[in-house]
Amino acid sequence: MSKLAEVALLFLKLGCVAFGGPAAHIAMMEDEVVTKRKWMTREHFLDLVGATNLIPGPNSTEMAIHCGFHRAGWAGLVAAGVCFILPAVMMTGVLAYGYVTYGHVPAWEPVFYGIRPAVIAIMLGAVMKLGKKALKGWELGVIGGVVMIGALTGLSEIFAILGGGVAGMIWLNIKRALPGPKSFAPPVWPALALPTAAAASVPVVSVSAAQVFLSFLKIGSVLFGSGYVLIAYLEGEFIDRLGWLTRSQLLDAVAIGQFTPGPVLSTSTFIGYQMQGVTGAILATLGIFLPSFVFVAILNPYIPKLRKSPWASCFLDAVNVSVVGIMAAVVVEWTAGAVTDWRSGLIAALSIAVVLIARQTNVVWIVLGGALLGLLLV
Repeated sequence: MSKLAEVALLFLKLGCVAFGGPAAHIAMMEDEVVTKRKWMTREHFLDLVGATNLIPGPNSTEMAIHCGFHRAGWAGLVAAGVCFILPAVMMTGVLAYGYVTYGHVPAWEPVFYGIRPAVIAIMLGAVMKLGKKALKGWELGVIGGVVMIGALTGLSEIFAILGGGVAGMIWLNIKRALPGPKSFAPPVWPALALPTAAAASVPVVSVSAAQVFLSFLKIGSVLFGSGYVLIAYLEGEFIDRLGWLTRSQLLDAVAIGQFTPGPVLSTSTFIGYQMQGVTGAILATLGIFLPSFVFVAILNPYIPKLRKSPWASCFLDAVNVSVVGIMAAVVVEWTAGAVTDWRSGLIAALSIAVVLIARQTNVVWIVLGGALLGLLLV
């Protein structure tokens, strides 16, 4: 079997079974690429993992692209990325068709009523996990808090994250030259999930295919951090700025994305279908993923060295905590839209309890549990 075929088959398989988020995806890749197939050393694999954090885009997809390039060159780069993404995109497209066709049938309303609070719990869990890793010092805690407040008051997600990155890069490098304690690990407060603002509901307007592609291309070009931060970008772009979606529609899209393997960014396929049918789904998918291929292709030879730079390292640390701040702001805002009465409050509370107590529970079960409770309570 040729190296290219080997790459394509491996990442097609991984794309079909990669549930559990980026960390789980990367663990599966490490097992296949390093342990079983010995395509590269574990040290080089870890270098690539660090490299993906320095560029925009979904980490697990970029790791697939890196591994494909390492094994089979430029053709492997394309094959690995496309094959890893394809299963999730195809499944999401089918679910999008079902949602658009049957989603507003009254019988389905209790299902989505129950799913939305469950998604809030999943997002809160992601904030807590990422926050624990990102908060390496009190300075980063301050940056994350300022970014969260800025996002809640309407600051653009892009400016908030990049601004936090630059501020952290300067502040942390100045502090490194001074004596004093170097570490601090405060908790991420579950109270961030308390509602503080009413959710807006706006009608969806007609958009062109070019607008769909360019909007997702812009998001894909600046998307740092976990795939879940995509939700903040989508909210800022399509709800707050353009008014193309309602919060309920975006919550439903995120919920559907939990049922499919592969990258969370396949949610973009779902949203593109809502806007422009099959054409919109294809263009949204191309727009959100294309920058990852370009960044990996251009920076692959150089980016492992960047982590060794104190300035680049501080920028990355500040960007990571800014991403957590943005995600926390989304949880705060969306709780008000998803928790509207005692029933949805109960579903949210039970889902959060599962996230906090049974931390290894697959998010698919949390979504299904929310759907079942919605059917029973409504």
